[in-house]
Amino acid sequence: MLTNDHVVDQMDNITVILNDQREFTAKLIGSDERSDLALLKIEAKNLPTLSLAKDEKLKVGQWVVAIGSPFGLDYSATAGIVSAIGRSIPSAHNESNYVPFIQTDVAINPGNSGGPLFNMDGEVVGINSQIYSPSGGSVGLSFAIPASLAQDVVAQLKDKGRVDRGWLGVMIQDVDKDLASSLGIDKPMGALISEADPEGPAAKSGLKDGDLIIKFNGNDVHTSSDLPYLVGRTAPKSKVPVVIVRKGKEQTLNVTVGILPVSPEEAVERPASAPVENSVDVLGLVVAPLDRSTRGGAEAGVIVQDVKPDSPAAEAGLQAGDVITQLAFSDIKSVADYNKVVKGLPKNEPQAVRFYRQNRPVFRSVIIK
Repeated sequence: MLTNDHVVDQMDNITVILNDQREFTAKLIGSDERSDLALLKIEAKNLPTLSLAKDEKLKVGQWVVAIGSPFGLDYSATAGIVSAIGRSIPSAHNESNYVPFIQTDVAINPGNSGGPLFNMDGEVVGINSQIYSPSGGSVGLSFAIPASLAQDVVAQLKDKGRVDRGWLGVMIQDVDKDLASSLGIDKPMGALISEADPEGPAAKSGLKDGDLIIKFNGNDVHTSSDLPYLVGRTAPKSKVPVVIVRKGKEQTLNVTVGILPVSPEEAVERPASAPVENSVDVLGLVVAPLDRSTRGGAEAGVIVQDVKPDSPAAEAGLQAGDVITQLAFSDIKSVADYNKVVKGLPKNEPQAVRFYRQNRPVFRSVIIK
């Protein structure tokens, strides 16, 4: 039996009640909070079964039906259409999203979780998982886990009681118009690596901070939200082609995918500010050397002490306390490095700037006008 992880999470005993009122104590075979799926087993004969769609070809506008127990009203059926496919929504666990959700306007309410989403052929195309609702009731935004993903999760839970996912060991972000120009591409696309773990699979395979991933294992990466699912579904230890843009040039690297570890909680602290000593530069910044109290996650760089209002840096979103580690594809390890790069920056051309804020790396684009 398949249900949501959040339905059985932290339960000591699980009871399954069938529509003929028979009750069974279920055994939890395994659960996976990243996909919000759990696999249960009961000892019984002649049980009714449903078929998971083997090859989903859902299209936006296609009719679907959900069955569940909203507010305790057993066996309630609601219908609607597919609103979007491959939707990335914020994770309840503050991790990257490894589920390309099916979004529908089917009325889903508390009690529908873990229930099936059917196509018009009676096949299960999804497992209802989440709703968006400020009021707690249905507002026409419901999300289901695709059956194709559920099949892979079920197979792994049956085999080993857990789910192993691919992992690159990178932090990524989206690209806007100005940042795209500074990276040498004509439109926003891909997943920009803001930081690659030096000991992670990506760095060991040659990927670097500032690389823009535009294709992974033959699949286009339109936005950063596309990448976690593509990597997660890749078998660990596989070697796959990754197309990147580095310093304006496209190239392909063969990357060996690692195994996704359990993510530890990270403390977030804002870098401390140091006394202002230097003058404002053409970017509108006052910077100073780093010390142990101002590193903010960076190994080297310069700390922003002040940002002039309405300056290029202010328009780019830089703030006091940010630690600049790269500017115009040049590594910044000291104030001297920074001043040398700033002195050579052209006007009216977007330049990529990489900095740390609250221990997290971020890329923006800055333009001197």
